[in-house]
Amino acid sequence: MTSGGNPFATVSNMRIQKSYEYAASPEAVFAMLADPEFQAAKCEAMHPLSHTESVTPKGEQTEIVTRRVVSTDGFPDFAKSMIGPKLAITETVIWSRASMDGSRTGTIVIGIGDAPVGMQGTISMMAGGVGTQMEINGDLKARIPLLGGTIEKTAEPWVVAAVDKEQEIGRTWLTR
Repeated sequence: MTSGGNPFATVSNMRIQKSYEYAASPEAVFAMLADPEFQAAKCEAMHPLSHTESVTPKGEQTEIVTRRVVSTDGFPDFAKSMIGPKLAITETVIWSRASMDGSRTGTIVIGIGDAPVGMQGTISMMAGGVGTQMEINGDLKARIPLLGGTIEKTAEPWVVAAVDKEQEIGRTWLTR
């Protein structure tokens, strides 16, 4: 898709959809997600150079922010040349208050450094499956002329790996 009549100003996007389950109630899953120690464990599992995490109640909502600084070793050369030796990734999830059945919805925003690349979407949890069903639906967008699709293809496996790692850490966490 082009914008503003400029054939070099392309905006691309890639849909990210992921569903998974936890063998616990939505209340227990949310308590885990809202635990700063869980958020730190989730960050550490991705082997960042550094990380910070915060969980902040905001009225009837809860804001969870993690920031990881990662090495770009292993990134394609074209990406490293654009972003340098390290990259800051900020994930912000804002959860609604719980419904009567414990379900919640929220928004997720992933910012990737100062680059015009990121993901915005929705996240939800509800009773179902083995206990709690989680769903993430988002659009990964790169607003970079000519390279947007390539950047998205490079970023997409990282985003999916981070979601998969969070699920893995969460399953272990809930069995403690």
